[in-house]
Amino acid sequence: MNLFRPFLKILLILLTQVLYGQQTEPWQITLSKGRLAGTLLLADSTQKTPVVLLIPGSGPTDRNGNSISHKNNALKLLADSLKQHHISSLRIDKRMVGQSRFKDLTEKDLTFDRYVQDVILWLQKLKNDKRFSKIIVAGHSQGALTGLLAAQKIPVAAYISISGAGRPINEVLKQQLQGLVPQVKQKAYQIIDSLSQGYTVPHISGPLFMLFRPSVQKFLSTWMKYDPAIELSKLSIPILIVHGTTDLQIPVKDAKRLKKMNPKAKLVIIKDMNHVLKKAGADRQENLKTYHQPHRALHRELTPVLVDFIKHLK
Repeated sequence: MNLFRPFLKILLILLTQVLYGQQTEPWQITLSKGRLAGTLLLADSTQKTPVVLLIPGSGPTDRNGNSISHKNNALKLLADSLKQHHISSLRIDKRMVGQSRFKDLTEKDLTFDRYVQDVILWLQKLKNDKRFSKIIVAGHSQGALTGLLAAQKIPVAAYISISGAGRPINEVLKQQLQGLVPQVKQKAYQIIDSLSQGYTVPHISGPLFMLFRPSVQKFLSTWMKYDPAIELSKLSIPILIVHGTTDLQIPVKDAKRLKKMNPKAKLVIIKDMNHVLKKAGADRQENLKTYHQPHRALHRELTPVLVDFIKHLK
């Protein structure tokens, strides 16, 4: 009987897809020197559904919300959760991450604007697919700004910021690094100020090398030129801002600044939700443990907030 269990499991999955019209599709965009890759989770193949483009956060973060340093499956769990409410999703690997591979491309060639252009390509692909009733852009962390800038270029039904910053990243970085010893902090702030003014710093040593290594300075500099709150003020489509009270990386004040700059936006603050969208308290070590718990459920209040917003879009 044990021999048949794997086959029974596969049969059950296929049966569910047939009965409810649910399916997963690998998507890709082929470019001259590589490809962008993602996963479409189709909630229903028998009729049109809304589709959410889920954009991952900073660092080498893949379509599931995971990187080399942590695995929490936040975006995969979110996609699965949305599917249960008849909402499709496309989650994507950023350029040079996961299966989005490019020949002869190194991190020194990356710019923040290139990420925005990639999101625009995904939106254009979604718009050409007639299976969807409306397209919603939802970015997590850094992806919130990437998606915001893309939504300014391509008409979409709505925009969602999840744990997104409300200030330029140079200000956020200074806040995140304020706990360093004074001498190192002073050097870090000097580097940040130089990059924000468009000047690179060729010689980085010691504990600051990984964060400010020369090969990522071009990317950081192009990222720093954007103020998310000012960019949000330019959007006239429905907007949802979602943030957690125990986010260790981006404080709630950022979400409130976003709301202030676009008063028509809907702001929802979720108690005890952290940066990776899990329930966590204020204790830093316990909070950080959830970054490495891929099977831990999302905060139970997150999906209902997103679903309610999407279902009420006209």
